[in-house]
Amino acid sequence: MTSLDLRPRRAVTLLTTSLTIAGTLVAACLLGTATPAGAAEEPLTDRATVVPVQSTGPADKRFNIVVLGDGYTAAELPAFRTDVEKHLNVLWSTEPFASYRSYINVWAVEVPSADSGVDCDPALDSPRRDTPLDMGFWGGCNAASVQRLLTVDTTAATALADLVPGTTSANRQIVALANSDTYGGAGGAYATASGGNALSSLITPHELGHSLGGLQDEYDYYGRGVPGEAYEGGEPSSAHHTLLTEKQLARHHAKWWRWLGEPSESGGVIGRYEGGMYSTTSVWRPSKHSIMKTLGYAFDQIGREVMTQKISAKVGLVQDHTPDTAAIGDDRTVWVDTLHPLGGELDVVWRLDGRPLRHTGDARTLDLRRLHLARGTHTLTATVTDPTPFVRDPAIRGSAALTRTVSWTVDPAVTTPRSTPVRAVFTGHTDTEAPVGSATVVYADTTHPVDRTPAVRWALDGRTVANPGNDRDLDLRTLRLRPGTHTLTARIAGTDSKDSKDSTLTWTVDATPATAAYALSTPLRTVRWPGRPVEYVYDGPFTMKLTARDDRDGYAVTQFRVDGDGWQTYYGWPTDADAPYLFTPGGTVIDDLVYGKLGRTRAVPWDDATPDYGTHTIEYRTIDSAGNVSAAKKFLATLLRR
Repeated sequence: MTSLDLRPRRAVTLLTTSLTIAGTLVAACLLGTATPAGAAEEPLTDRATVVPVQSTGPADKRFNIVVLGDGYTAAELPAFRTDVEKHLNVLWSTEPFASYRSYINVWAVEVPSADSGVDCDPALDSPRRDTPLDMGFWGGCNAASVQRLLTVDTTAATALADLVPGTTSANRQIVALANSDTYGGAGGAYATASGGNALSSLITPHELGHSLGGLQDEYDYYGRGVPGEAYEGGEPSSAHHTLLTEKQLARHHAKWWRWLGEPSESGGVIGRYEGGMYSTTSVWRPSKHSIMKTLGYAFDQIGREVMTQKISAKVGLVQDHTPDTAAIGDDRTVWVDTLHPLGGELDVVWRLDGRPLRHTGDARTLDLRRLHLARGTHTLTATVTDPTPFVRDPAIRGSAALTRTVSWTVDPAVTTPRSTPVRAVFTGHTDTEAPVGSATVVYADTTHPVDRTPAVRWALDGRTVANPGNDRDLDLRTLRLRPGTHTLTARIAGTDSKDSKDSTLTWTVDATPATAAYALSTPLRTVRWPGRPVEYVYDGPFTMKLTARDDRDGYAVTQFRVDGDGWQTYYGWPTDADAPYLFTPGGTVIDDLVYGKLGRTRAVPWDDATPDYGTHTIEYRTIDSAGNVSAAKKFLATLLRR
């Protein structure tokens, strides 16, 4: 179902007609031409253009997000591309999508629409439009539905998504954007969102919480402005709803007991908050306002853990490995190729006959000749695990999504055939075309000669960087880079960096976050004290506009928080993305939701409406296109009682 209040935006490689995958140029799929006058209309799929937006690897080995546009005429397709970028910016600045962006390919499918806009927008008596995907509000113009429910013709959507080579229903998620400024969306097998509403880019991660994660709404209403009834069912199957008390959660090791009492990623602490699943009472959720309740906040730890599992389950931690179909000799190397999360390195543990091998340091290649094996057969295993702190449930950690083991039978009596020598070159790597952020894990995979292990040497600004253990990954966070631009190189040892373009890689590292600035309505007075943030005093509502500047191309997300609550993505104002955000002591009701309450948050009209006065701390920061998060800055706002 659609909903609430989300946020960010962040730069992504913008729509292009070509991209590079491991050094290979791949052309975009341009399908069909314009229909000649008087001719029969071409099939929908013949009028489509498939455009790669982001490629991190082969489609059949990645999770693929396929973005479809509806109601965009040929002249409006640039607006579709802008909407796609904005929605992706939100996604890449939202965990766990930020950390697992390297698992995801993004494709856009463009089909010019005969009419501009979609059906029943904004009312049931609004025109019906001739569009490829027949998207419409009110659940597809159903008077018994709700206005914000935006649906899509699933048959047409599937046909267009099937045009993306290598994708299937098992490894992709369809997101359909409607050419509309009206708030709305939906989650299910297909996620939908309006493209141009001030809050629309915040809807997409929420709907993916439904479509990909199977998460449920945490609203305490279904129809806006109407409080939900008391929940009357048994213990919900939902991972983030319960009837249990906090003591019962802890005693029975149930639901989110592992996270109880911790600061929530969306503000406050993880505990037990009444309301959810469209009921106002008698059911509880883990946090006051996660992304599944209020757009603009983060997934709390419970939702983030579920989403981490779901994203990871769409791919394979082990992408390839030494064939394991027959016994191998001990006169060779054995290898595994793994994925490479942006947010941290994967662990690899090698075991021989059940005992861990020492000094392997998460290496992806093992030289069996150094083991000096005794006669007879042995069992060699490599276990790849994602140690992400986003997951605490051992069942999730041990699932195929986050742990994978490969096994070989090793027999010293077997001699490895010597075939054509394999050249040591790079086979896959972090994109070198766009700058990488200072908190990124950069990777460089190589070929796998059976008689040796190619070593990768890393250098920053011409100086060698120590990277013991797994030399295929380099976590830039460990280098604590100074602000500025740096040059990172990876070279296969023993090769000439000047002569071999496929054995040397170079990246630009952007270690300077974007900067944010605020503009406030005119205060009653301004107070400046040494060692204290500037204070603005108001005797009534006031506005705040946040802007971001970066020295590089790409959209920078701005975020703010009040009195240490959860970070929210700045989106302007719900009715106008260009309007500043309005703070009032009790909040402003728009379409039966509440925005801009200073101090304690309020989402619906029946929440505590006690006005907040006094002095409040407002912090703000940016997330740039490379993923750099700026240090938070702050000011004070004092609201006087009249």
